[in-house]
Amino acid sequence: MAEELIIATTEDKAEKYKVLVPQIEAIVAGEPDVVANLSNIAAALRQTMNFFWVGFYIVKGEQLVLGPFQGPIACTRINFGKGVCGTSWKEKRTIIVPDVEQFPGHIACSSASKSEIVLPAFKNNNVALVLDVDSDRLNDFDEADREGLEQVMRIVEKLL
Repeated sequence: MAEELIIATTEDKAEKYKVLVPQIEAIVAGEPDVVANLSNIAAALRQTMNFFWVGFYIVKGEQLVLGPFQGPIACTRINFGKGVCGTSWKEKRTIIVPDVEQFPGHIACSSASKSEIVLPAFKNNNVALVLDVDSDRLNDFDEADREGLEQVMRIVEKLL
C-alpha cells in the first residue's frame, strides 16, 4: 500500500541507483533490440524506485512519440518545445520540476502527477529520445535522481 512506502532519503536513492545501474547494464548486455531494452529499463526503474510513471518518448519528426513505459495511460504525442518533455528536448538538458502546476505549459497526462524529471538521450549530438519520470508527490526528485538517471541515460545512448 502507498501509505506503507518509506520515502527514500537522498542517500537511500543514491544507494539504490548504485545497485540498479549495473543491473540495467546486465539486462541490456547482448540484446540488440532497442524497444526490448527500453521496456526493461522502464520496468526496472519503476520497480526499484517506486516511480508513479516512467517511460520514454522517442523523437519522430517534430514530435515526441510515446515509447516503452510503465504506469497509467500516457499522452501519445508531444510537440517540440511543449511541456516538460518537449522543453527538455528543445533545451537539450535535464529538467527537474518540483511542482508540475508551476511549470508553464505543463501537459497533464495524469492529474495524479505532482513532480517530474525529464532527461534527454543523444545520438549524433541530437536528442533521440527523452526519459520522463513522474511522481505523485511534490518535490520528489533531487540531485541523486539526476545523477542516477543520467547514468541510466548514458547506457541508453549506447543502445541507440
